[in-house]
Amino acid sequence: MNEDILINDAFQRLLDTYLASNHRKKTDIITKAFNFARQAHKGVKRLSGEPYIMHPIAVAQIASDEMGLGSTSICSALLHDVVEDTDYTVEDIRNIFGDKIAQIVDGLTKISGGIFGEQASAQAENFKKLLLTMSDDIRVILIKICDRLHNMRTLESQAPNKQYKIAGETLYIYAPLANRLGLNKIKSELENLSFRFEHPEEYENISKKLTLTQEQRAKLFDDFTAPIREELDHMGIGYEIKARVKTPYSIWSKMQNKHITFDEVYDILAVRIIFTPATREDEVNECFRIYVAISQIYKSHPDRLRDWINHPKANGYQALHVTLMSKQGRWIEVQIRSDRMDDIAEQGFAAHWKYKDGEDGTAETNENESELNNWLGTIKEILDDPQPDAMDFLDTIKLNLFAREIFVFTPKGELKTMPAGCTALDFAFQIHTFLGSHCIGAKVNHKLVPLSHRLQSGDQVEILSSKSQHVQPEWLNFVSTAKAKGKIQASLRRAAREIQKKGEVTLTEWLEKNNIEFTSSVVDKLCDLHEIQKHENFFISLGKKTIILGDDDIAYLQGKSSEKKGWKKYVPFIKADKKEAKTIKASRNLLEVGPEFNKKQPCYLTEETIQMYLFRDCCHPIPGDDILGYIDNKKHVEIHKRDCPVATRLKTSYGNRILDAKWQMHHQMLFDATVQIRGIDRKGMIHDLAHLISDQLDVNIRRLTIGSNEGIFDGTIELRVYDRAGVAHIMNKLKTIDGLQEVLQIM
Repeated sequence: MNEDILINDAFQRLLDTYLASNHRKKTDIITKAFNFARQAHKGVKRLSGEPYIMHPIAVAQIASDEMGLGSTSICSALLHDVVEDTDYTVEDIRNIFGDKIAQIVDGLTKISGGIFGEQASAQAENFKKLLLTMSDDIRVILIKICDRLHNMRTLESQAPNKQYKIAGETLYIYAPLANRLGLNKIKSELENLSFRFEHPEEYENISKKLTLTQEQRAKLFDDFTAPIREELDHMGIGYEIKARVKTPYSIWSKMQNKHITFDEVYDILAVRIIFTPATREDEVNECFRIYVAISQIYKSHPDRLRDWINHPKANGYQALHVTLMSKQGRWIEVQIRSDRMDDIAEQGFAAHWKYKDGEDGTAETNENESELNNWLGTIKEILDDPQPDAMDFLDTIKLNLFAREIFVFTPKGELKTMPAGCTALDFAFQIHTFLGSHCIGAKVNHKLVPLSHRLQSGDQVEILSSKSQHVQPEWLNFVSTAKAKGKIQASLRRAAREIQKKGEVTLTEWLEKNNIEFTSSVVDKLCDLHEIQKHENFFISLGKKTIILGDDDIAYLQGKSSEKKGWKKYVPFIKADKKEAKTIKASRNLLEVGPEFNKKQPCYLTEETIQMYLFRDCCHPIPGDDILGYIDNKKHVEIHKRDCPVATRLKTSYGNRILDAKWQMHHQMLFDATVQIRGIDRKGMIHDLAHLISDQLDVNIRRLTIGSNEGIFDGTIELRVYDRAGVAHIMNKLKTIDGLQEVLQIM
């Protein structure tokens, strides 16, 4: 098709979508923005080969169609890459399109190229910019999410290493951000697309299983909803009943977290009742009338009623959730919401604007919207005391902004909103830094609990403190709010600085005593000897006296000894015994990434090349796992599972160092795998386990640990296998042993 026809058709579709919305019809300025952007991007192509202008049109289409935004946002979306990619400036945009559009385009330009720069520190800076810009106008972040969604939809044209970087970034930042803004539909699609590119085979498997089980789900839905429809018709309510099917990503996450199979995921199907109330004032009563009516048809689960009507989520979500027992003996969740609530559930804050009066500019964003202001307030609080480490900063943002809320009461009965999973200590810091720093415990519902006690919605909390109490490093292991983490870390940093100074004095005195000059290269050598990467950490170890300097250190500095003191942290996977392992490690020839190295080509792991790569202790990948490579600071390549938590952090902070990696093993090398087992204890259980694994399957057991308590046994089996398929085969065979209830694979 002719390029001009393609572009004009796409723009016409955008105009048609906009004209069908409730916004005032300002097509002139949209057409003007389109013509300006088209001219600015003329002759430029995307990686997929299509004209570049198709991308801004697609982003504007998402903003209009899937977020319900108006002309200001559509124009900004059409112009979002003009300042970054062409010679036009923000001033040019201001002169032609006015202050508001220029401000949004400027915000989008500041955070362009993804949130993340080349370095982690740049990434944190850009993220702060993004959030500060968002405080000026929420539309900046909404259009950024539209931009990311279109990039994810067209990710096919990128090289695999770029796909992993972008998908990792999307799961880490954009999907939770969309969730926090209530953009449920977009959040689900971003998660699914990330999953599809990171784990293509598993995505395919789950999608196939969903298709195969579609018929039985449809029957369950029809049978379950028939009596509900009858009752709602009788009540004279205008309604629509929809089936909500869990997404492949959501199913996969549940399978991973709960260690269950696809067939054991019972909440794949949920039911939505969307009704049209007679008046806006009547919608809450109508919700509860429907709830009472359906609870008389089916028995409801006493602990699973969720009232998001009277207590909306922070992202604006409202609905009544009830779980009912179907005639087939399955629990099915029913979500009851009005059509207004349904719009907000799918489109988030964007949908609020549909239900507000006013001009296009003011209808699109309302500064008095309390939930939005609370959220932006939280962001500003975090930015007031940012973390020095980029990934910590991002983690605290995630912890605070993307968590589900709980409601907690003070002793005086004041209601406080806290993130789910927070502890008594988090609550103490939330009230006051001094109270948190000197907290010794708490009374929850008048019962004494430790600092690490996790709070539940509805708890009444009284904090107990003592002036003799001080901040402890182990507190970081259980606090979850940004404020608590930030204050604890600031206090520990102050204490660490004092210990560091003490360590510097110790080193200076020791060097003077041994007539050695204090230089940076001397400290480098001592760090190398003790296998510590940073000078500060070395000084802290000296200050704490965990390192005592002696004759060995002098010998190493004078070149008389080359033996290091630290632990050998990284050991490659090899099939040899310990003696052979040492020989192989000594002769390893690690891959060095030079300037001519092609990052777009995959790293192939074979029996001959595996020794060239580093395997860290975080995830232990084996053939059959989805893997990626990462170029470390010494230009060597580490191999990680794609869903390893460390890899997730690397993808989001060092995306330009990510490589595609593939296995090409031929059943010649053995790898370690650990399987966890649990079941009903009986005589001869260990004999049956050993007989099955060693005799029938001819697999080498490295270690078997098992314990029994009150008739229940649990244990772990460490095996030597060729690949992931071998582990799956062993696990399936183990499930046939009488009394063995659970078989899980540990990373």
